[in-house]
Amino acid sequence: MASIRQQIRIAADPDTVWDIIKVPESQPDWFPGIIKATYDPETRIRVITVSMGVDMPEEILTVDPTLRRFAYKITAPLYSFHYGIIDVIEIAPNDTLCIYSTTAEPEVLALLIGAGTMGALEKIKEIAEQKVKK
Repeated sequence: MASIRQQIRIAADPDTVWDIIKVPESQPDWFPGIIKATYDPETRIRVITVSMGVDMPEEILTVDPTLRRFAYKITAPLYSFHYGIIDVIEIAPNDTLCIYSTTAEPEVLALLIGAGTMGALEKIKEIAEQKVKK
């Protein structure tokens, strides 16, 4: 099992950053290679479609506005285990730390997701900082 953690500082308040992340269907807006996401709130299942056209089901475990934590697990048979967490932490006014952690088995899949998480954090930063400028 492998774990990867990426983080980025964002010049925006944590609520602005959280608003980008908290909606399960919003992932295609900020995660590279994800072109579509659907979400059923009753089952808490999100299905993402990656750029190769493959659908991957995920279970949304936590969307906690108090902690500003979004947690999910990929339930596709390709993974024997997966757990992803995005935390949004206020450091100071208009200074937020966003952390994206992934643990997965097989290990190579953690590396694959980990490569995308930095791109996701950079896109979240871009969106949040543009919102602050408006």
